[in-house]
Amino acid sequence: MRLATLSQSAIARRALMLGLLAGAAILGLPGPAAAQDQVVNLYSSRHYDTDEALYTNFTKETGIKINRLEASEDQLLQRMRAEGDKSPADVLITVDAGRLWRAQEAGLLQPVKSAALEKAIPAHLREPDGYWYGFSKRARIFVVNKTKVKAGELSRYEDLADPKWKGRLLIRSSTNVYNQSLVGSMIATLGPEATETWAKHVVANFARAPKGGDTDQIKAVAAGEGDVALSNTYYFARLMGSKKPEDQAVVANLAVIFPNQGDRGTHVNISGAGVAKHSPNKANAIKFLEYLASKQAQEYFAKGNYEFPVIGGVPLHPVIAAWSEFKEDTLNAAVFGKNNEAALKLMDRAGWK
Repeated sequence: MRLATLSQSAIARRALMLGLLAGAAILGLPGPAAAQDQVVNLYSSRHYDTDEALYTNFTKETGIKINRLEASEDQLLQRMRAEGDKSPADVLITVDAGRLWRAQEAGLLQPVKSAALEKAIPAHLREPDGYWYGFSKRARIFVVNKTKVKAGELSRYEDLADPKWKGRLLIRSSTNVYNQSLVGSMIATLGPEATETWAKHVVANFARAPKGGDTDQIKAVAAGEGDVALSNTYYFARLMGSKKPEDQAVVANLAVIFPNQGDRGTHVNISGAGVAKHSPNKANAIKFLEYLASKQAQEYFAKGNYEFPVIGGVPLHPVIAAWSEFKEDTLNAAVFGKNNEAALKLMDRAGWK
């Protein structure tokens, strides 16, 4: 019985690897032992059409071709684990420090030292040992019904625990990594006990059981299901920038609030990248990361998906440029990334499903 089980397991592993290699061939990625001088194999969970221009420009500037494989974050990490030291991946690019931390903890990334990256990217937006770097920012803000929430009535994340918001809060599930990172940052700032107490009160204030994404929370506020939603900035900006009448109707009576401007600043997360542990084209991978920190590339991030650049002097998309400058929390992204697992367990204990 034991021998039969092992045999089936070996067959399953072999089938998985054959499937991975076949997928790599279809996507133009090299085989396990191959390395090409003028290529970067990019594993990406960013699915924004505007990134095409970002990658095309890199090839024009350097002559280095980008072979891109797109999938969800979990699928990419699973694939890299299965491929092991035969992986053709050079760069992993994904959203949220929590996911980058998971990749680092799984041994899928390697540290990179680059004077250009360290000079361009603020210290709190990169992993201290160089395992990954942030290349765009998104702030976690309040979106409120401006006829129901008075000016100055809501100003801090901590305020969400106030009983006056009972039945008025719209927030997505605890399984969402954006919420996990916010709670992870609060663990670092307030401590685990105070954060858990806060989370329990927040749950008590939910207008409904969590469901949907950030855009769904915004639309629910517009529909009168609650008065306050928690969202990343670019979700609201997309609706603001839309030419669809139905999207304009959604934002007509809504306003944004950047929390904690009087103390530590608004929680900011990143879209970032790191060099894969077994990168066959490491030098090209580093060139790619350095390119992402250039002013030209930063403009693609800023204008393509309503994101904030990580370097100064880059013009913002007009929609978000209309918002006044805000104070951001400078807690290192690696800290709340590391707190990801603790945050999820805490939220589960608090009944945040």
